[in-house]
Amino acid sequence: MIKGLAITPPILGRISIGKVVEKNGKRLPEKDDQFTLTTQVQNREGWIPHPLDEELRQKAGNGKLRSIPVRMLFNDPDLNLRAEYSLFDRTSGRPLCVGNGETCRRYSPNGMQSLPCPSPEGCDLARGGACKPYGRLNVHIGDDDELGTFIFRTTGFNSIRTLAARLRYFQAVSGGRLACLPLELKLRGKSTTQSHRAPIYYVDLCLRNGQSLEQAVAEAREQEERRRQAGIDQAALEDAAREGLGNGLFEDQEEDVPALLEEFYPEAETGHADNTPRATLPGKTGLREKLEQQSARIASN
Repeated sequence: MIKGLAITPPILGRISIGKVVEKNGKRLPEKDDQFTLTTQVQNREGWIPHPLDEELRQKAGNGKLRSIPVRMLFNDPDLNLRAEYSLFDRTSGRPLCVGNGETCRRYSPNGMQSLPCPSPEGCDLARGGACKPYGRLNVHIGDDDELGTFIFRTTGFNSIRTLAARLRYFQAVSGGRLACLPLELKLRGKSTTQSHRAPIYYVDLCLRNGQSLEQAVAEAREQEERRRQAGIDQAALEDAAREGLGNGLFEDQEEDVPALLEEFYPEAETGHADNTPRATLPGKTGLREKLEQQSARIASN
């Protein structure tokens, strides 16, 4: 295994609840009120829809895809959903700092450092919204590839908090059989004072429509027994996934970051529409300069 390269679950496509649109010559993120399943390929119009997208829409019957039947690949909630505070260098697009509220891994002029993470509210580098919670959920959809997943990426606190809670609750109530539960992703809406009473949408994880908790847990027990008799070693799969994810410092590859910044950060924050680097304005301290100053302070203490 190549050291320094995070080995992530195989990805067949993307799940999104928004898209990037062009307005007045600028490319800006725009939220939607439904799911979209895409491939990992883009053209001039955006991400190319995955064949499963149309199939699920036909089953929904109303044209709006607001629920997706899924299964988890792992019993461990933290393998299915990885959520961290993430800070990107907006001039180069590289991930600079990833933390969990206690510790962080951060690039510095002296190389990679492990430092305390005070969360974005208490971090000088995070001022101005540069650091956000960033979650990646891998789910299994369909029957074509037993180990292939679709990935849902989000910087939405509501989605991250809800998904994290649901995964832990379902894992606990099923006796650790999370990977065998029949579940579905569901889009929900809410209004807040910050949204000026307009609806905002987030992703929830629920039992499939029409199933009770007792039925779902019974099905999970039967599924686990069938897989055990077939020789499927779930524990070994999770050990391999844990080792692969821990093999790299950062999960996202550099070639994926520009599209990520475009989708989750307004253009005014990330730079020009084509994601070319933007020079630091005279008299203002850039992120890399802040890192150097902070490293110097740490070294002197």
